[in-house]
Amino acid sequence: MFYDLNVPWNVNQVELQKTLSFLSELGYNVIALDHTLTGKITAEISCSIPETLPFPSPRSLRILRRCTVVLADPSQNHRLATVASHYDVLALRPTNERALLQACQSLECDLISLDLSTRFPFYFKMKTLSLALQRGVKFEICYAPGVLATDGGLSRRNLISNATQLIRATRGRGIIISSEARRALACRGPWDVVNLAAVWGLGQEKGIEAVGREARSVVVQAEMKRTSFRGVINVVYGGEKPEKPNQGSEVRGKDKASSQNKRKADAMDDGVVGDDTQTKPLSKRQQKRQAKQAKLDAAKVKEASVGKSDQLPVHSSGDPINTTSNAKND
Repeated sequence: MFYDLNVPWNVNQVELQKTLSFLSELGYNVIALDHTLTGKITAEISCSIPETLPFPSPRSLRILRRCTVVLADPSQNHRLATVASHYDVLALRPTNERALLQACQSLECDLISLDLSTRFPFYFKMKTLSLALQRGVKFEICYAPGVLATDGGLSRRNLISNATQLIRATRGRGIIISSEARRALACRGPWDVVNLAAVWGLGQEKGIEAVGREARSVVVQAEMKRTSFRGVINVVYGGEKPEKPNQGSEVRGKDKASSQNKRKADAMDDGVVGDDTQTKPLSKRQQKRQAKQAKLDAAKVKEASVGKSDQLPVHSSGDPINTTSNAKND
């Protein structure tokens, strides 16, 4: 699957529809419509991108909603958690070195998107960028401003220089590539993007991951943050079928059968199944008790037989007289 996580939300619905259709034809499967916030974040926050688009979109596209917050003053970012709850992906765009350091170090976000078409008055340092990589935050490179180059090629030169420097500072790790295309003319296919990244110094395998696995990890982590408990436990639909109203008798029959099976299982535990008797294997203690009881019963029977023989009449010779045989003779 190929991802393009930066397609600016355009009021011109006709142009946006053309862009989405062209991205689908190029082979992209997931795209994110981006809304940019600049300045201080207000208390009343709502998503500017509707869940259902006002125009038909390709069925093969999964459309996400993204918000990019431009960071100039680090002291105005205390509502980022509220903004993140209204969008699928939250990206930060720092404009100075101080804001970049804070975004890499402590700010909760899914993505750091730098405007590489402009010239930065500072260098990208591995020590700073590694703080974001350790927290699982990715860096984004947008190629559309350099592809169009409406300013005489200045934005293209800045893009090549900044992208090369960013790839060198991050060692090619945690990089995703998006378009940021406001028109369909600025879009490029996934394999063209891989070749373009190779020109910047990113290997082919890393380039494929930049439009595939790395972008997918951004989407999955963002979803886990918003739908799970501390990013660890998530409650999903287990696939239970809803009960139909016309199947009440069948449900009652199933309950009755399950109760019968339960009683049968209980009977098996007790050693009885139906009319057949089954004995459980006896323990050594029970065997000793039964042997002792058998000895006692045998002793009682023996004593009873001895007492009965003592009561019979005897001859002078000492033999007992059998009264039953005498009665038959009479």
